[in-house]
Amino acid sequence: MAEEGQEKLIEVVRHIARTLGRTDTMADDILQIYSNFDHRFARENISADRRYDGSVSEEHDSSLERDVLRFLSSGRPIWSDSADAAAFLEVIDALVAAVGDYQPPANGLLHQCMIRLEDEFRTLIENPYSVSPYEPVPPPGFDSEGEDSDGDENQIPVALPVTNYDYVIDALPPGSVADLHEIAKRMAAAGFGRECVHAYCLARRGFLEESIYRLGIRHRTAGAVDEIQDAQWAELEDEIRRWVKAVNVAFRILFPSERRLCQRIFSGLSIAELSFTETCRRPATQLLRFGDAVASSSRSPERIFQVVSMYEAIRDVVPELDAVFSDQYSAFLCRDSVALWKKLGATIRGIFTELDNLIRRDPATAAVPGGGLHPITRYVMNYLRAACASQQTLEEVMDEDGLGLTEITARPSSPLAIQIAWIMEVLQGNLEAKAKIYREPALSCIFLMNNGRYMMQKVRGSSELTILIGEEWIRRQAARERRWMADYQKTTWNKVTAVLRIDGLQSPGSAAMRERMKVLDVYFEETWRAQRGWVVADETLRSEIRAAAAAMVMPAYRRFLGIYKAVEKHAEKNVKHSAQEVEGRINELFIGQNEGLKRNV
Repeated sequence: MAEEGQEKLIEVVRHIARTLGRTDTMADDILQIYSNFDHRFARENISADRRYDGSVSEEHDSSLERDVLRFLSSGRPIWSDSADAAAFLEVIDALVAAVGDYQPPANGLLHQCMIRLEDEFRTLIENPYSVSPYEPVPPPGFDSEGEDSDGDENQIPVALPVTNYDYVIDALPPGSVADLHEIAKRMAAAGFGRECVHAYCLARRGFLEESIYRLGIRHRTAGAVDEIQDAQWAELEDEIRRWVKAVNVAFRILFPSERRLCQRIFSGLSIAELSFTETCRRPATQLLRFGDAVASSSRSPERIFQVVSMYEAIRDVVPELDAVFSDQYSAFLCRDSVALWKKLGATIRGIFTELDNLIRRDPATAAVPGGGLHPITRYVMNYLRAACASQQTLEEVMDEDGLGLTEITARPSSPLAIQIAWIMEVLQGNLEAKAKIYREPALSCIFLMNNGRYMMQKVRGSSELTILIGEEWIRRQAARERRWMADYQKTTWNKVTAVLRIDGLQSPGSAAMRERMKVLDVYFEETWRAQRGWVVADETLRSEIRAAAAAMVMPAYRRFLGIYKAVEKHAEKNVKHSAQEVEGRINELFIGQNEGLKRNV
């Protein structure tokens, strides 16, 4: 250790002599002063290896400087010639060694070389095929075929669809990667690692952003989040579909490929992880920021389908991110992706809550003409049926307790089944409130049967809904329908059937029967005309209600006609409607003709 320290001290003296000794005489005088001061600086020790009058050192420095200046003054890329590239690296190695030997002039030269090396580094990345002496096959791009270069410059060129994500892009040829590795080693050794990272990020970040742009994703600033939230949903739907594709390509192909490239270029260097993170940070954040803006915007029910597709996209890539964003610098991107996944799940649950609120807020002030199907019933049932196409995802989202799908399916009711059953109960309560608007109790029953039957049909027509809702709900709904039918029978045709009762007559004479026949005709016409304007869209339900009406009227009417004909000689002249005609009239009911006539007028 003492000998090493003495050698360094002697080297400092040599350096001072070279620096201050403008002439040979001045250098000798300086060395003599040191020799008189300390015997270790005796002339024979200092000049043991070479002369210290500066002649040899200056010749060496001049030669090195000439080599450096020759490369720095070159107007073409140094790496366009492999021999020049190798020679330039040797010059840099010599400069680095000289700086280590406390030769200040080498510092300035090294700094200039680093600036040029940084330019060469960036050029190799941005234009590897025209610079590199190698001629590999270019990497697969994302440009769409037949793209019109003369078109609108502001139009996003959407790439061809990507279906296979199980491959890696070699964005640079192997020779360029090897050259970049050698450059990165020199820059890191010279203390210019940060500059190397900066150059790499500037070049590669542009490639990533351009690739994502060609997938149809526009660059948005942080302030554009409000723009996304305020945009019309129809405008965002297409962008969301492109976002889903871009997430898959970026997180499964682009970023893993970039990780691999960084590991090859910066192999063995501590700046590899920082380079990867700084390159991917902005394009990855752009994608996540868009998803976060959508998740934070309105939770209108119609958004469920696109939000589910976003949830599925980010959920499916999250398991693969641990291997990509695994270091201390990029781990935050993995955390942010997981956070977006959870936030989109919360948004989906919030959309179901908003659907609940939408049903509750639907006003009960305007009755559907003729007691027909209410728009809210059609909307909710079609909505639930369509949503159940994503049953597995919705089960996962609703499982806030984290039980997992295996445990969910083993339970009597899954969280999604409970949610849907609740929505349908809310809908049923809303419909019952709307039914009270009708003045005729029988029409209220028609309204409830119409809407209840539609709900039943939608459940039975969807295997997913049938499984989720279960047979118990179907039985309960069928019981409700029977009750509404019974209420209909009690509250309609009652005026007609009251006239047809002859049990209370002490002596059903011809005059009394004639009077009843007149009243019967009036009541029948009134009831028939009213119910002819009522609407039952489902043919099966319409037949069932007609049969129920006929079951009430026809037996009593036939009995009444039999008695009337027995006591009235000219009964045939006074009977306005035969039994066949009355039954025929009943079979014309519930087609909404009155409403049709009003619309035509």
